[in-house]
Amino acid sequence: MRTTTDFSPLYRSFIGFDHLAGLIDKASRADKQSSYPPYNVELLAEDQYRITMAIAGFAEEELDIESKQDTLIVTGTKSSDSNNTERKFLHQGIAERNFERRFQLGDHVKVIGAFIKHGLLHIDLEREIPEALKPRKIAINGKSLMQPKGIEQKS
Repeated sequence: MRTTTDFSPLYRSFIGFDHLAGLIDKASRADKQSSYPPYNVELLAEDQYRITMAIAGFAEEELDIESKQDTLIVTGTKSSDSNNTERKFLHQGIAERNFERRFQLGDHVKVIGAFIKHGLLHIDLEREIPEALKPRKIAINGKSLMQPKGIEQKS
């Protein structure tokens, strides 16, 4: 039995955090993505990540990677070959179906690049925090740098 959570107290108390409640709500919905293709999410270093997807049977031109509005969308579309209709499988264990996989990216996470190796698609990501948001040290120099209007500070 699935219960829904009421996030309205969050909206009343925390200004600007409504997107977090939306993300939690989106993640808990019943219409989950399929498990195809399987993937790993790996932490390579601080602020560096790699998504690895098992895409056996897909050529590079059959894949599309798009990053928009903090969402990474990976799409695989098999081209319809006339050779596939002539093939007769006794067992088909390799899935050759189209897919779309979505990943929600955190703030300031950017896609750096992608490559295919040994039937695996690797997508490299990095968190790039802008200089204005990075912590900075404040020097203590013994006197105020602000001058009150009309009053000169004595040294």
